[in-house]
Amino acid sequence: MAAEASQALGWWGVLLAIAAGTMRGGTPFLFVSLGECLTEKSGKINLGLEGTVLMGAMSAYAISYLTGSPWLGVLVAGLSGLALGAIHGWLSQQYRVNDVAVGIAMIVFGSGIAFFLGKPFIQPSAPQLPTLNLGNAAMPPALQAALQISPLFLLGLAIAPLMKWFFQSTRWGLFVRAVGDSPEAARAMGVSIFNVRMLSIMAGSFLAGIGGAALSLYYPGVWTERISSGQGLMAVALVIFARWNPILCLWASLLFGGAQALGPALQSVGIREGYYLFNAAPYVLTLLIMIFTCSPKRTLTGVPGALGTDSQG
Repeated sequence: MAAEASQALGWWGVLLAIAAGTMRGGTPFLFVSLGECLTEKSGKINLGLEGTVLMGAMSAYAISYLTGSPWLGVLVAGLSGLALGAIHGWLSQQYRVNDVAVGIAMIVFGSGIAFFLGKPFIQPSAPQLPTLNLGNAAMPPALQAALQISPLFLLGLAIAPLMKWFFQSTRWGLFVRAVGDSPEAARAMGVSIFNVRMLSIMAGSFLAGIGGAALSLYYPGVWTERISSGQGLMAVALVIFARWNPILCLWASLLFGGAQALGPALQSVGIREGYYLFNAAPYVLTLLIMIFTCSPKRTLTGVPGALGTDSQG
């Protein structure tokens, strides 16, 4: 029915489908990228967010199924991310420990736990998060879908400017930026580098866990072992593209969400040639961003000075 309505609307249907898909697909990217932005602002990189997203998606779906409360599932997803963040934060700050190695280990650890504990929840149907329906029954189905907004998306919209304000106008935000830009200067100020980074990584992982909940309880709204499709890793490229700016993370997340929606939108009007190529758009976009930002002749603006170093607290 929705496909027929989209075909009746023609290319307007494609634009509406992309608009709807941008909000749906951009929501997980938004939370994961904001979490990684906070982590990297403290001078650490968390490549293990892929495992965190999977753990968040599984725990949210399981709790929603067992209790009937999807919002409780979102909370537990955040707490599962918090726990993985605590492990990552402690390991990554040990002497002569490499961030990349820890991140890879956390991908394996987080995804392994999610796959093991999530086996019983692949088939059952869990209650989904409610949506705010801004349309009405008289509108075409494609337009109704475009006007269904998740409260999680609105929450992400609110967190992005709050995080920017936090970095610019609060004492703790100053500590995070100081630790990320110049650990020695922060140490001279009496700031505990270990504690600031630990809290930043934990808070960032909490947001990433909620991003996983958006996948399993909103869109696509199921729990499978392939549900994240590499979004945890793509968020690292997204943060680089956004120049470590929470507001730009918001716009970059919408861009990635729109790229993800391109294939299904074209399929809705009967364009099936190159379907898999269009579905690969987010991965191609990630590759292009990495090529563009890794140029030796280009200086990145906004990059934390201590990012990628082995400075310890």
